[in-house]
Amino acid sequence: MRNQRNYRSAWYVSGLLFAAFVFSAVPAAAHHSAAMFDHTKTVKLVGTVVQFGWTNPHSWISVDVPDASGKTARWDVECNSPNNLARMGWKSTSLKPGDKVTILIHPLRNGDRGGSFMSATLADGTVLNDPTYKAGPKY
Repeated sequence: MRNQRNYRSAWYVSGLLFAAFVFSAVPAAAHHSAAMFDHTKTVKLVGTVVQFGWTNPHSWISVDVPDASGKTARWDVECNSPNNLARMGWKSTSLKPGDKVTILIHPLRNGDRGGSFMSATLADGTVLNDPTYKAGPKY
């Protein structure tokens, strides 16, 4: 009788641990959704790097882009993780404030000035791609 009770307790605890694992994974999956970006559109940004954040879970770039009227608009671009970027040859110093860049992004669906990084071309012609973007820049 005692072994049967221990067996049921073990299954109960295992079930609780499994449920906790499954439900804790749901917020993580939601965090990594790319639904906020419009992957059917590409926007070309020509501007100046303000800041490059080499941070987890996503690196990011802030870039000032002059608009048609000559005013500067700040764009925030989400990149891949530093680990993935490093595999493609990126360094934390790949982009520096003041660098002139041309960046391709998938824009935010809501129209805000931001997007998902695809590639960047520096003034010297160096091309930096996202590890998940295989096509290269198309200007």
